[in-house]
Amino acid sequence: MTEFLFLGFSEVRELQILHFVVFLVVYLAALVGNLLIITATAPDLHLHTPMYFFLNNLSILDIGAISVTVPKSMANSLMNTRSISYAGCVIQVFFLLFLMGTDFFLLTVMAYDHYVAISQPLHYKTVMNRGACVQMAAGVWASGVLNSALHTGNTFAVSFCRGNKVDQFFCEIPQLLKLTCSDSYLTETGVILLSSGLVLCCFVFITVLYVQIITTVLRIPSEQGRHKAFSTCLPHLTVLSLLVCTGCFACLKPLSSSTSRLDLVVAVFYSVLPPVMNPIIYSMRNKEIKASLRKLTGWRLSTKN
Repeated sequence: MTEFLFLGFSEVRELQILHFVVFLVVYLAALVGNLLIITATAPDLHLHTPMYFFLNNLSILDIGAISVTVPKSMANSLMNTRSISYAGCVIQVFFLLFLMGTDFFLLTVMAYDHYVAISQPLHYKTVMNRGACVQMAAGVWASGVLNSALHTGNTFAVSFCRGNKVDQFFCEIPQLLKLTCSDSYLTETGVILLSSGLVLCCFVFITVLYVQIITTVLRIPSEQGRHKAFSTCLPHLTVLSLLVCTGCFACLKPLSSSTSRLDLVVAVFYSVLPPVMNPIIYSMRNKEIKASLRKLTGWRLSTKN
């Protein structure tokens, strides 16, 4: 096996151009949104806090996640081709799993950051110091690498003898496993159970933290204080819900389903939608990011003038 062929989109040339245009708009929206968050928070010393440190990490992960699959799919549609090399497929699987897994682990750490800020405000600067934040981020990225290496190694350790046509617009593990000679579903099931256990532990940890956060917020006497605390957690909860819902929908969909269009829609939802929506969600209700963006825009305009 030297290459794979993607069958996710139509062979009609007009539809290929439409796919290219739509994905180009979505990709540029994700790039601009995440880069704006990075450029708005990095120069502002008032935003050099743990929350924005982790938010910048999230933006970097989102840029990487959407860059793994969408540009290749756009290039294939534009050049009227469907192929990807074997090495390119391995790289695509590894980095997509790595970036998406790290994304979820980072959201777990961000939940802990919110918990300390709301439930233990007097100890916040001590607990969430710069060294601790760097160590947490490094642990998150390392966990993502190990999880991805386990899945990728298990997927490509077997031979492919049932053709090279992948019914998707990128190299997706369930679609690749349909092409293997041996019954690799058993080994992959074990790997999935291991990863699912880790994800479940993170989800339970986040749930416990938010129970503590809600309990603390309800004890705040002033309505303004409660509103401010809930507003701090709302973007994180929305981003987490989006990632969990799209991920669960992709995992719970029956593997035996023959509806290729459903597979395509699900893949777009979990691989493309979160990187586009995350910067919008975090910017809509965050006054500090809006103020920093206005300041950055005003500085650029004054420099040009």
